[in-house]
Amino acid sequence: MKTPLEIVKELYAKLTAGDPNGALPLMSDDIEWITMMHYTIDGRGPQKVLEGMLMPAMQEWEPYTLTPHEFICDGDKIVSVGRFKGTNRMTGKHVEVDYSHIWEVKDGKIVRHRQFIDTGKIEPARQPG
Repeated sequence: MKTPLEIVKELYAKLTAGDPNGALPLMSDDIEWITMMHYTIDGRGPQKVLEGMLMPAMQEWEPYTLTPHEFICDGDKIVSVGRFKGTNRMTGKHVEVDYSHIWEVKDGKIVRHRQFIDTGKIEPARQPG
């Protein structure tokens, strides 16, 4: 069985490759995904995460990159610290901002994700003008 860190790294690899559907099997059936960004995840589960967060984010930002550069592991909890980069497709504005993610893995599946990111740096890139 993969370690929690290997599972989280695999999820980042799938997203980096532009394969959000490939990330879904890494999630538990009732995953809780908490985001600080403007996306709305209506309920729990991989499909809700895909529809409410992953697909809208990848459609809004080109490229949509999450690059973790540090991992802190404590049993089934993984903290990743990294950088989000993207250019908003509507405004053409580029943004780069640091993030922290807290992941919880149980029985080989991600059960919870919490995101911490400076939305004050992201929102101006979404605004025209």
